[in-house]
Amino acid sequence: MSAPVSLTFPDGSVRDYPAGSTGRDVAEAISKSLAKKAIAIALDGELRDLSETVSNGRIEIVTREDDRALELIRHDAAHVMAEAVQELWPGTQVTIGPVIDNGFYYDFAKDEPFTPDDLPKIEKRMKEIIQRNKPFTREVWSRDKAKEVFASKGEAYKVELVDAIPAGQDLKIYYQGDWFDLCRGPHMAATGQIGTAFKLMKVAGAYWRGDSNNPMLTRIYGTAWRTQEELDTYLNILAEAEKRDHRRLGREMDLFHFQEEGPGVVFWHGKGWRMFQTLVAYMRRRLAGTYEEVNAPQVLDKSLWETSGHWGWYRDNMFKVTVAGDETDDERVFALKPMNCPGHVQIFKHGLKSYRELPVRLAEFGNVHRYEPSGALHGLMRVRGFTQDDAHVFCTDEQMAAECLRINDLILSVYKDFGFDEVVVKLSTRPEKRVGSDALWDRAESVMMDVLKEIEAQSGGRIKTGILPGEGAFYGPKFEYTLKDAIGREWQCGTTQVDFNLPERFGAFYIDQNSDKTQPVMIHRAICGSMERFLGILIENFAGHMPLWIAPMQVVVATITSEADDYGREVAEMLRDAGLVVETDFRNEKINYKVREHSVTKVPVIIVCGKREAEERSVNIRRLGSQNQTAMSLAEAIETLTLEATPPDVKRKLGKA
Repeated sequence: MSAPVSLTFPDGSVRDYPAGSTGRDVAEAISKSLAKKAIAIALDGELRDLSETVSNGRIEIVTREDDRALELIRHDAAHVMAEAVQELWPGTQVTIGPVIDNGFYYDFAKDEPFTPDDLPKIEKRMKEIIQRNKPFTREVWSRDKAKEVFASKGEAYKVELVDAIPAGQDLKIYYQGDWFDLCRGPHMAATGQIGTAFKLMKVAGAYWRGDSNNPMLTRIYGTAWRTQEELDTYLNILAEAEKRDHRRLGREMDLFHFQEEGPGVVFWHGKGWRMFQTLVAYMRRRLAGTYEEVNAPQVLDKSLWETSGHWGWYRDNMFKVTVAGDETDDERVFALKPMNCPGHVQIFKHGLKSYRELPVRLAEFGNVHRYEPSGALHGLMRVRGFTQDDAHVFCTDEQMAAECLRINDLILSVYKDFGFDEVVVKLSTRPEKRVGSDALWDRAESVMMDVLKEIEAQSGGRIKTGILPGEGAFYGPKFEYTLKDAIGREWQCGTTQVDFNLPERFGAFYIDQNSDKTQPVMIHRAICGSMERFLGILIENFAGHMPLWIAPMQVVVATITSEADDYGREVAEMLRDAGLVVETDFRNEKINYKVREHSVTKVPVIIVCGKREAEERSVNIRRLGSQNQTAMSLAEAIETLTLEATPPDVKRKLGKA
């Protein structure tokens, strides 16, 4: 008789079950109600079908309330979508259908590609299949049987997938009723457990296996959630995100554009560039007195990038530069810098450094270029040319913790100035492939773990922290700062990275207390990351309604009648003298028309002047997004708007924050 199976439950209790027991048997042994709710099990953290036999280890009964249920719901929904498509359009071939962030997709081979009009039909049929509540059952087939069956069905793409599986390896086939597909699993117990909180989102073209030499397939994207409420929330966020899309707002506000001749590089217009420079000026003020701003060359000989290691491991993302002329006395190959770090090491190395001079903090608003596939480019969020608010701290081992805390304080303070209060800081630890000894990693991770605890303690729990095991850079552990915007989306922006690799590669050193050459600790840090991307995040976070201090156009002075034009000019001039960015609108148009027009371009403040205002030396102020208007004296208006347009760091300095 086989030995019983010993299972450890989340509460620490241990129970034995007969050999051959399934996950479902275990759930039923606990309670009938749990068995009804169960959709899968997790054995030692790995999701498995309820029908799988259990073995010794840690077990969890997974229900729909579990966050892991989402992956199963989406996976099963993808299978049901594929079945629905083949029921509606027999002869359509199904290829692959993975789970992705917030949803799933499936690629189909069909003579006539799907259109958005097909999606409601497919959704309707999916609901019918779910209503049938057919069980998911698993079979194991030989490679030869799988090839034979799929070939007989005309599923040429499935045959190709089977061919790619090593010879002699058996395959899992999952049935839902009579329909089946090649799949690793796991799945829930039956189609009915999927529920109806799903929606098909869009159709797109996709090359088979992502290769443009292969046939074009049709990809159908969908999303699925545990409840209708979760689905509605997600769809609302998408709708809100569409309204906030920085590319659309960039056009409406006349900030920037892109064009074919410069893929992934930004053409900044006057207003957009003003906003960009406002952000840079703010960051410069925040760094003043702590960092020394430097500027490293954009074009450097490939030998430097070979020394840094970038030519080896980052070359595919770099732009090569050569002299354009046919005849030249310099045939060397250069590269546009993809990052500032090697240049900063050269600046640190120039001249002998003593331990008394450390830490050395070098900052740069460096223009860098990285090749991104054209399909990955996305407005300001993903570009090929961008500006990094990059800095590197060269310090002693003993100074590392204090420097990481100093950087953290700066990063959190900057985010707070832009209204981002919800921030998560995560420590990424050593990856499998890395440089540096275990002792170095032990020391760095220990220091950063202490810093992480200090960050959480100092914030009183306001700042959430976490660990990302194995996600560190190959050259050292790092902090990742993620902020949450107005509609709940998360954006990873800031980083702090400890680097053992670059100082060693370039032979950087300082003279220590014992007059010995010692390698410094190098800390990379970025706050905004890419200035372009950070501006894109700000535009979307504020939906174009920027705080007055960073708005590209702060005030428009508009007149009701031409009799007030002279007074309007005076108002505008006084506001400009106070430091505000002001335009005038004296066109012979109705005031409501002017207000609507400037509201579209997201001007935060419209000052309306008529004959009475001119006589009283007063103004009427209309705020973006409000139908109300506030009357006040000109002097009061200038004082109010000047204070509001003062950057938060300057306010603090003036004691007006």
